[in-house]
Amino acid sequence: MAALLIIFILIIGAGAAGGFLLWEHSKNYTLSYEQTAYNKALYQGNLFAQDLCVTSEEVALEGFQPDESLHAAGLFDLTQEKVVCGYKVFDRLYPASTTKILTAYVALKHGNPDDVVTVSANATDFNWDESVAGLVTGDQLTVYDLICGLLIQSGNDCGTALAEYISGSEEAFAELMNTEAAALGATGTHFSNAHGLHDENHYTTAYDLYLIFTACLKDQRFMDIISMESYTANITGADGTVRAQTWTPTHYYGAGLATPPEGVHVIGGKTGTTDQAGNCVILYSENAEGNPYISIIMGASDKTLLYDEMNQLFSAGI
Repeated sequence: MAALLIIFILIIGAGAAGGFLLWEHSKNYTLSYEQTAYNKALYQGNLFAQDLCVTSEEVALEGFQPDESLHAAGLFDLTQEKVVCGYKVFDRLYPASTTKILTAYVALKHGNPDDVVTVSANATDFNWDESVAGLVTGDQLTVYDLICGLLIQSGNDCGTALAEYISGSEEAFAELMNTEAAALGATGTHFSNAHGLHDENHYTTAYDLYLIFTACLKDQRFMDIISMESYTANITGADGTVRAQTWTPTHYYGAGLATPPEGVHVIGGKTGTTDQAGNCVILYSENAEGNPYISIIMGASDKTLLYDEMNQLFSAGI
C-alpha cells in the first residue's frame, strides 16, 4: 500500500511539472496581441468621409438668403472640407441634366475614350425642344467625343449613345449608374436614364450631386472637359462623309452671359432644366488664392434668378 502511494505521488508530481513546463514554454497569445496592438489604430485605411464636406442638417450662410422658390442651394469649401451653405440639400429633387455628371463618371470609368461608337436610331429619338448635340442616326464618333457633347453641349443623344455603348441598353446603364451612385455614398439617388429627362423615379439630392461631382473632379479628363471654352468633334456620317460639330458650354459663365463676383473664377460645371426640376446648375470654382469650391443651385424659376442666386452665394461664401 505504501509502495502504491509513493508511485501515485510520483505520477502526480511529474504531471504537474510537465504542465508547468508546457505553460511556461507556450505562447500567451492574448498578451502578445495586447503588446503589439494596444493603443494602435485597428483600421489603417482611408475613412469614407475623411476628405468630404459633411453635415447632418441645414447650414445657414450669413449674407445669403435663398429665394423661397429655390429647391436647394449648397456651397462646399473643398480646402477646409466644410459645408459653407446647405439649404434643403437632403430634399429629394428632380435633377434634369445635372444627371449627366454621373453619366460621364460611369462612361469614363467603364469605357475606353478611344472606342468608336455608332449612333443608333434610339439615341436620336428626341423631341425638337429637348437638348441634343446634333447627332444623326448612323454617325460614328469616339467615346471621348460623346462625353464632350454630353457635358459641354448637354446632348441627350450623347447620353443615350454612351448608355448603349457601355451597357447595351439605357435600362441596364441606369442600373449601373445607381450602383455607382450608391458606392459614392449617394444613397438618396435613383436614376432611370442617362440624360435626366423627367421621370418620377429619376431623382437625387443636392448633397448627392455634390458627392458625385466630387468623384468626377478626381478624374483629370473630366476636369479638362468641363473647363473647355468649346470642343469640335469630327463625326463620320452613315454615308462616310466627315463633318465638324462644335459644342459650347451651356452654363452662363462659360457662355459669357453671366459674370461671377470679383475674386471668383468659374472653371466649369453642368446645367439642367425641365419643367419639374426648374433651372439647375452645379459648378466648380476657385477663389483668388486658387482654393476650390463646389456650388449648387436647384429649382430656380428662370435663368436670371439662377445666376443671380449663384452670384449671391459666391459673394457671401467665397
